[in-house]
Amino acid sequence: MTMPAALADVVSDFNEMQGQDKLQLLLEFANELPPLPSDLEEAAMEPVPECQSPLFLHVDAADRDRVRLYFSAPAEAPTTRGFAAILAAGLDELSADEILAVPDDFYSELGLGKLISPLRLRGMSAMLTRIKRRLRDA
Repeated sequence: MTMPAALADVVSDFNEMQGQDKLQLLLEFANELPPLPSDLEEAAMEPVPECQSPLFLHVDAADRDRVRLYFSAPAEAPTTRGFAAILAAGLDELSADEILAVPDDFYSELGLGKLISPLRLRGMSAMLTRIKRRLRDA
């Protein structure tokens, strides 16, 4: 499976963990979700209804060589925030082509399948699908 170096680093970090330590790492990512820039309001962002908790995203593809990704999720939704933070850490500032080449099921490599319900994991898949759709439409 080929993925950008930053995303591969995140996957590697998860693969170094076992059991509940993976969940702890996910919570650490949740705490590191970058805040929205002051000129971007949640109301202007796209909702991702497939997520179990409210999540909004914005894809800025004005520069296709340096796509910016923004996410908003409440602090009370650490799993959703963690997924968003993983995508932000692994994909933000990459080119549109690099992001479009990311395997749709890359998240299965994180090893969270036994710890998090398939319904919750589907939220991460939905985020990536929407990001790719925005890049194709841009």
